[in-house]
Amino acid sequence: MNLQTAKDILHQIITNGQRLTVENAVSLYQDAPLGLLIDAANQVRNQKTTAGKVSWQIDRNINICNACISGCKFCAFHTGLYPMEGRPEAFTTEFAEYETKIEELIAKGGDQVLLQGGLHPRYGIEFYENLFRQLKQRFPTVKLHALGPPEIAHIGRLSGLNYRQVLVRLRDAGLESLPGAGAEILSDRVRTMLSPGKPDVKAWIEVMQEAHQLGFLTSATMMFGHVETILERIQHLEIIRSIQDCKPADVPGFMSFIPWPVTLDAKLKQQEVFAQVEQVSAAEYVRMIAISRLFLDNVRNIQASWLTVGKEVAQLCLCAGANDLGSIMIEENVLSSAGGTNRMDAQGMQDCIREAGFEPWLRDQAFNPRILS
Repeated sequence: MNLQTAKDILHQIITNGQRLTVENAVSLYQDAPLGLLIDAANQVRNQKTTAGKVSWQIDRNINICNACISGCKFCAFHTGLYPMEGRPEAFTTEFAEYETKIEELIAKGGDQVLLQGGLHPRYGIEFYENLFRQLKQRFPTVKLHALGPPEIAHIGRLSGLNYRQVLVRLRDAGLESLPGAGAEILSDRVRTMLSPGKPDVKAWIEVMQEAHQLGFLTSATMMFGHVETILERIQHLEIIRSIQDCKPADVPGFMSFIPWPVTLDAKLKQQEVFAQVEQVSAAEYVRMIAISRLFLDNVRNIQASWLTVGKEVAQLCLCAGANDLGSIMIEENVLSSAGGTNRMDAQGMQDCIREAGFEPWLRDQAFNPRILS
């Protein structure tokens, strides 16, 4: 793709709302100057969201357990049900621990917990129903953002239930929104290589479609920079866009899209599957954010993952299509287990946004404004 063709395609997106094709997106990703993509994505961001403002959130990630059978090669957090050499001991969080952690969250002004536990080989629907009911009874105002599509599919398989039945029962127990966890790259070729025990792409799609039919708020994610191709990255975006196209008109569907680069510590990098993997550069991450904004014309909010790329790169992304920095993440265990080191508190988040030239505003999961008391 030559420069003039790239400019023409971007002009059509900005002025006429023309939808970006997979073929053109791949070409733009590979050939367009980064500055051109940044400028175009920023213009589209300002058309679709409030210019000059950036949202953020206060929540806490609590891991329900760490026993998981998905076998993800990029995960240093999970273990088997029984002790394994080189792996942490298996645990299940006790209710008293939830109480302590959520009380701390509330004291810091938080309103939501992100609950994830992987694919536990024994925990069926009743375990999660009981947990959610207990949590909502004890903390009725705290939102439960929990269980990505692979977990929903796994619970259904263990419990003999279809996806809709699982979601309805969990909704009745207190579940309010669904994270886009476990997407990685929505390619069965990639999933076979990286997550051999995880439900396939079809399952991820069908769980999200059912969630939207039931009116759940959801998010969409992508973990990239490992064994996928550029085409597979764009095809991933196409799947997200297609799911959003098909949602009922009166429900929000995907509230946001969050791409982040894989985090691998020295031990994880020793695996053969990652032999050719190089760390995603700042420029490549900014490019991914810009392409996401340009391609996902039906997803309003694009989040920059400061947790994986750091404060400075995230700030650049706010000028390249992103309008959200996500949560301060009072607690995060999975990425830190794989070598992640970035941290930020509430004041640091607001300072970060202001330093980048934007006005911060605190939100909830539905992107409604909140005020700290």
